[in-house]
Amino acid sequence: MEGRLRIGLTGGIASGKSTVAQRFRELGVPVIDADEAARAVVEPGKPGLTEVIQRFGTAVVSENGELDRGAVRTLIFGDPESRRALESILHPLIRDHMEQSAEAAAGPYIVMAIPLLVERGSRARVDRILVVDVDETIQLQRLMARDGSSMEQARAIVASQASRSIRLAAADDVLTNAGSVTELRQEIDKLHAGYLKLAEGRRPERDLT
Repeated sequence: MEGRLRIGLTGGIASGKSTVAQRFRELGVPVIDADEAARAVVEPGKPGLTEVIQRFGTAVVSENGELDRGAVRTLIFGDPESRRALESILHPLIRDHMEQSAEAAAGPYIVMAIPLLVERGSRARVDRILVVDVDETIQLQRLMARDGSSMEQARAIVASQASRSIRLAAADDVLTNAGSVTELRQEIDKLHAGYLKLAEGRRPERDLT
């Protein structure tokens, strides 16, 4: 990939991606977040919300005119056709929004936070993949504590994503998030120093993948 160095940040649910992204922000690194883009493209008045309403009806809109994400989840749960329809509407919009944000960002390198980077085959969008890794037992415990999920629900959510082994096989860099936040931040700081060196020596035509 040409241009500025792009780091693709990913990991399983409840692995600690948000904590990692926040530390990069604290270090002055622009973080282009897919979840933030997903919310932006369905704001009231945006074409994304209009298309979703046209496909799924007004039942997916709350009283204040915003997308009712709970209603959407209920509609597409267990319905692959509806899920694909929703993704066909939103994914191109999310990608375009992220690309525009990336172009506008300043700094020697940027972080593209994409939870489903591996699942969606988005390797071409980034130069390096940084995986936040955690043991599945810890992942399940965090997910249940965070969302109030049952063990069965937590297992189903984890199973719907790429396996830990697949993510690790795709990784160029790995952050193991099994210790304290302080330890994690220290590892991020080391990666940041390395990324700055990579960015400094990067030439437009060079492909780091």
